[in-house]
Amino acid sequence: MEEHLEAILTKECGLVKDRHIIVGVSGGPDSLCLMEVLRQAGYPILVAYFDHQLRADSATDARLVEKTAARLMLASKIDGADVRGYAEKHKMSIEEAARNLRYRFLFDLARQYQAQAVAVGHTADDQVETMLMHFIRGSGIAGLKGMSHRSVIKTFDPDIPIIRPLLDFWREETVVYCSVHGLRPHYDSTNDSLNFQRNRIRHLLIPTLETYNPKFREALLRMSQSLKSDYTFVMETLENAWAKTVLSVDSEIVTFNANQLIDCSPGLQRNLIRHAMQTIRPSVEVTFGILERASQWFESAPDSARLDLKAGMYIMREKEHVYVCAPNAVLPFDRWPQMPDKEVLTIQIPGQIPLAGGWKISCERWRLPALALEQAEKNEDNFQVWLDAEGLPDTLHLRVRRQGDYFSPLGMDGHSQKLSDFFVNEKVPQRARDHWPLLCAGDEIVWVPGYRPAHRHRIKETTGSVVYFSVSRLPDKFASENIV
Repeated sequence: MEEHLEAILTKECGLVKDRHIIVGVSGGPDSLCLMEVLRQAGYPILVAYFDHQLRADSATDARLVEKTAARLMLASKIDGADVRGYAEKHKMSIEEAARNLRYRFLFDLARQYQAQAVAVGHTADDQVETMLMHFIRGSGIAGLKGMSHRSVIKTFDPDIPIIRPLLDFWREETVVYCSVHGLRPHYDSTNDSLNFQRNRIRHLLIPTLETYNPKFREALLRMSQSLKSDYTFVMETLENAWAKTVLSVDSEIVTFNANQLIDCSPGLQRNLIRHAMQTIRPSVEVTFGILERASQWFESAPDSARLDLKAGMYIMREKEHVYVCAPNAVLPFDRWPQMPDKEVLTIQIPGQIPLAGGWKISCERWRLPALALEQAEKNEDNFQVWLDAEGLPDTLHLRVRRQGDYFSPLGMDGHSQKLSDFFVNEKVPQRARDHWPLLCAGDEIVWVPGYRPAHRHRIKETTGSVVYFSVSRLPDKFASENIV
């Protein structure tokens, strides 16, 4: 056992012998075995006991752990909390509340002592029980593969790992190890209570399944090892797709390229959305139903469509972007030109003025109308336009939309329509409409940047004088210096 464990500690758990390890010790055979294995291997450890206060004699267990640690010349820390009261207050199961409080205690110690890891005594039996719990919930491969020797639980700490060196060993083996090394585990009577799901799986479900296959536990453990290899392949595929589809990530929003995301298979889409949700909220449990609903939504979602996911999180599409958002996320506006506020800005020809989000508008006169006409006919960038200067004043204005605005867009032969209808027809992102810059001559809208100019100001073969406008975004390193 010791030789196998030494390899696991270095290769699978990634431990070194010059940094502390926080060891969660309950006083049972699994955690005492883990404590002694690490001590015998020469790792500096701090014994940590958390009293869940679920039994009247739980304080006795704390003293026994403290005495055992002292006898072995090991430092220890004891703490506890009213788990039942915490569960009632936060409307969660006692099992979940116990886990949250215990892990919070362990990781607080790990940060305090700058430990390399938190170690817990999960065994192969715990692995089998965990897999069955996930199966009952309808988990995918991420849940069915079970626990790993080393993992990071971001809800408790984004950097410090939790390690489980005993995952390949059965509970019976830890009992024998404790006996051989003179350790006296104590028995927790709550492990017999059928009020807890894990105990019902341990005492009722597994014995029943073993009537169908006496080697059921071993078979499930083999399945775990197989699924871990499959999961590694899935994660490599996911990472490649993530790099291709994700445009940006922050603590509140993951932004996808909509076309790249839609090109992915439904299974890959589901995994990308799951990963995005858990990147923003690591503790959220994402079910297949949520992901399937999101995948189906992609096929028919119009621009500016929104779908609620879970825990206030939602997914939203805006043209070429798909956002997965936290409940109170503020979506970025710098993907489009926006007026810095609702005031009117004056622009002279030639001239340039900054807009919000690092954008700017520039204008100049062109002296070669024929060249301008050729460029306009070839132009595919709607953020630049060549206009007939005749009838345009030397000074124009930029403003936001107003109630009752009308616009005569190119292609409607001079007929006008409500600007609000134009925005809808052109699918201008809804949340960007209030601050979308409009180039105006007096009350007339001359150009809607990114879309179309006014029909009567279009450049024609008879045009004798041309004015050129462009709206562009400055490189990021300059943008912050030019935001008004």
